[in-house]
Amino acid sequence: MELMEAIKGRRSIGRVKADPIPRETIEQILEAGNWAPSHHATEPWRFIVMTGGGRDVLAQAYGDIAAEQAEVSDEAAMAELKAKHGAKAYRSPVVIAVAVKPSDNPRVVRIEEFAAAHAAVQNMLLMAHALGLGAIWRSGEPLYHARMKEALGLEENEWPVGLVYAGVPDMPAPAGRRRRAADKTVWLDGTDSNK
Repeated sequence: MELMEAIKGRRSIGRVKADPIPRETIEQILEAGNWAPSHHATEPWRFIVMTGGGRDVLAQAYGDIAAEQAEVSDEAAMAELKAKHGAKAYRSPVVIAVAVKPSDNPRVVRIEEFAAAHAAVQNMLLMAHALGLGAIWRSGEPLYHARMKEALGLEENEWPVGLVYAGVPDMPAPAGRRRRAADKTVWLDGTDSNK
């Protein structure tokens, strides 16, 4: 697949089949993430791969976070709420949590470590697409909750930046739409032609 074809053809695919993904395929996705750029070559990303019953930790965290934020006192309703939110963990056969562990090198700018981890996620999405898989980058408020950090086994100085859900697509890829790059670009070339 040509690079620009992969970039333009990649879409967020939120519905995938339950078919397991071979470990070798997952490792290719991880390796793509591992080759993201990082300032000072810090490689601050960390990957937590959840498949099969390994997704239970994610389901439990989703359920616990929903229960904490709910105003439900009935036990049956609470169990239903936890199950509903916990089901999010099983939307694909593999879920890869991507986290960042910023370097403590004083020359490193902390926000650039997060940018590097985000670049790793994009590489992973592109590789999943190139391998014929559907993938989506999920985040949202529960991802940044302390309970999620605990569930993922992250240290105090590590933070989650995204969950990559991947599997065999079970939906057509939506059409891509972008405004022209030229509409979002300013050229500073020292001439007056930009006025």
